[in-house]
Amino acid sequence: MAASCSLPGTQDLSALRAKLQGLLRFLREALSICNAHTVDFYTESVWEQLIDVPPETVLAVLKKATEEAEARPAEARPPPEAEGASGEWRWEGRTGRQRVGPAQRSVLCSGPGAEAGITDFPKIFCETSQKLLSVEAFVLAAKYYSLQNLGVCTPFEQLLVALRGNQTQKTGENVKPDEFMNLKKSHEVQAMSELISSVADYYGIKQVIDLGSGKGYLSSFLSLKYGLKVYGIDSSNTNTHGAQERNRKLKKHWKICHTQSKSDVNGLALKMAKGKKMQGEIQYKANTEEECNNSPTSQEMMSTSEFLPDFSVSVISNIRKQMENLHVCSHREENLCFANAFSLIDLLPINAIEPTTSSRMPKRKMSEANKERRKTTSKSTESNIYSPLTSFITADSELHDIIKDLEDCLMVGLHTCGDLAPNTLRIFTSKPEIKGVCSVGCCYHLLSEEFEDPHKECAQEKWGFPMCHYLKEERWCCGRNARMSACLLPTESLFYRAVLQDIIKDCYGITKCDRHVGKIYSKSSSFLDYVRKSLKKLGLDESKLPEKLIMDYYEKYKPRMNELEAFNMLKVVLAPCIETLILLDRLCYLKEQEDIAWSALVKLFDPVKSPRCYAVIALKRQQ
Repeated sequence: MAASCSLPGTQDLSALRAKLQGLLRFLREALSICNAHTVDFYTESVWEQLIDVPPETVLAVLKKATEEAEARPAEARPPPEAEGASGEWRWEGRTGRQRVGPAQRSVLCSGPGAEAGITDFPKIFCETSQKLLSVEAFVLAAKYYSLQNLGVCTPFEQLLVALRGNQTQKTGENVKPDEFMNLKKSHEVQAMSELISSVADYYGIKQVIDLGSGKGYLSSFLSLKYGLKVYGIDSSNTNTHGAQERNRKLKKHWKICHTQSKSDVNGLALKMAKGKKMQGEIQYKANTEEECNNSPTSQEMMSTSEFLPDFSVSVISNIRKQMENLHVCSHREENLCFANAFSLIDLLPINAIEPTTSSRMPKRKMSEANKERRKTTSKSTESNIYSPLTSFITADSELHDIIKDLEDCLMVGLHTCGDLAPNTLRIFTSKPEIKGVCSVGCCYHLLSEEFEDPHKECAQEKWGFPMCHYLKEERWCCGRNARMSACLLPTESLFYRAVLQDIIKDCYGITKCDRHVGKIYSKSSSFLDYVRKSLKKLGLDESKLPEKLIMDYYEKYKPRMNELEAFNMLKVVLAPCIETLILLDRLCYLKEQEDIAWSALVKLFDPVKSPRCYAVIALKRQQ
């Protein structure tokens, strides 16, 4: 275990509940915007019902804010920690796509109102109609209640320093994961594996369980780079088999990467052996000429360094130091480089080192102990493996039935979908063997909500949301549309779908359709083509609609496309607040557990590279 060092301070449960209360006050009014379905945007006159300002005003306010952010000097902008949690925004206007990145978002994280409470903002919504009145105040309130501004996150580097204590960072092998991963996945895997390795060292743990392991990138990296024994569990047999094959290729790639470094070690050992041989010969020569040492002519003799310019005392000393450094490398590095810290000679080929004059033998004898060590070495390298398993994990899953050699371990999950993220936390709190958890969730729209449909009978007992007592007492519900608010499609695609819905309602008398159109937009050459393909997929007779009728609907709504564009941007502004609510719910749940010593939210990733960048981390009390 790492040297004793206190972990960073975090806000207690009462402080987090106070943050939740303020957030809920804002969302009670704003949630109607998130929960409006864009499919029904025109059929149900969503803009007229919810917004009391022109769409041009909404777009102008947001555009002005981003322009001011770009014009502001870099030193006046908020630090990287103030960047949004939902990656890049993009304007999807008819004039083309415009990037709205961290610099543009940052203006909404500062300025008047960023430090104020919700009651200090100007009136945002009308008290009677509940319509949006002030776009500026709406944006400031949304940013105030986004995770990066609430002050509840623990800095990543601060946590790493505390976990390592006075120990030097153990980085394992110098490997570039982007050689076999894309840049996004490489960024995520490097950051998360560094944290997991530090937590494992902190507890002295060697076993890791990776839930929702998918293609096995994180699991393989933890095993190969840090020497951890990893069980990757995924519900898909296809993913499991794919992960096994991918891991086989990664191991092969890994060996190739290390061939050069190992050959360098062999060369270093040979140099040292030759140096010793030449030193011995020099010593022998010096002894035989000892009687001449006192003669005046000895002053004219060449020195040792002249006999051996390439292996002077300083050079040999330097080689020795390098060899010593190789022997004292960390255990995890040994598993990757030499498998164990035995004598280097036991790890080299039998004929790799030339015998010296003092120990000339026909061939090197290997002791029984050394033979056993080599066997152990082979086994130890195989013990640090990644084992992909297939199993559907729930909150009640019994890990002993899945992992036969379950021991003290860490449980991790990188972008676990839907209910798997909250179930990861529940398993962590219920199993004594699991000493720590690091969970980065995603796909919030797939979460099950306990109070989403209160009239529907359901036998489910454990829901994805809410988890904490406070939100359960409030019977709080976000709604699927709100949880999807950060997963918006291009405006034109949504525009096509909204107009299609009006056609279906008028021409087929269908107000609600359970079937989904899917990705027809990307396969369509025009609005007319989109409508015909969509109707066919929905099982409706598209031949009854003449081309002119279809295009009349397009021309009718085309001038109002900016309404949909502006409405989507309002949803994007609210998206970080929805994520804040979900993550604070999970953190509060962990704070409610008695045996948890420390828990926090940590921004692990660059939100531009990886929009779902926050990890929920918790550690149990050490016995």
